[in-house]
Amino acid sequence: MSKVYTSAVVIIPPEEIWAPIQEIRKTYDRNIDRWMPHITLLYPFRPVTKYSEIEKTFALECSKFKSFSISLKLFNYFHHGNQNYTIWIDPKPNDPIINLQANLLQIVSDCDDVNRFKGGYKPHLSLGQIKRKSKVVDILKELQENWKELKFLIKSIFFISRGESKSSKFEISKEIEF
Repeated sequence: MSKVYTSAVVIIPPEEIWAPIQEIRKTYDRNIDRWMPHITLLYPFRPVTKYSEIEKTFALECSKFKSFSISLKLFNYFHHGNQNYTIWIDPKPNDPIINLQANLLQIVSDCDDVNRFKGGYKPHLSLGQIKRKSKVVDILKELQENWKELKFLIKSIFFISRGESKSSKFEISKEIEF
C-alpha cells in the first residue's frame, strides 16, 4: 500500500487552547495556514481513499489505550543544518505518545518517516521555522519567559488530509477515540 504527503495521523489539542499556540505560529510558522496545531504520529500516511480499509484496525488499537493528560510547558528546537531550525513545544509526559505512535506504526510499518530522524520519534508541537542559532536561543528564551503552561486530555487521534495542491489546507477526515 502506498503512503502520501497529503495525509497524516495526528493528535490535535482542543481548539479552546489554540490561541497562545497560534499567536506564536503567526509570527514564525510559514505553514500556519496549511496545518492546524498538532503532534504528528504518522506522516506521510495512507491516501484518504484507503481510510475506510484501515479505520477499524486503528480503532481496535486505540481501544487498548486510555485517555491521558499532557502539558505543553517547555520549548525546544531541531537543527536541520545550514542554520535552519524548527522551534517547538515539548508535550510531557512523552511516553504515552511514544507508546501510542509505536503501536499505530505496527499497523502501517512503512509509514515510519518520523521515526527515521536521529534519535528516533520525538513527539513535538511545531511552532515555526527560524534561521541562525543565536536568533533561536533568544526567541526560545523570550517565549519561555512569557509562556503559561497548557494542559489537555488526549482522548483520540485524527486522520487528516488535504488536496493535491501544496497550498491546500489539512482538514480532519476521521476521529478515532480511545
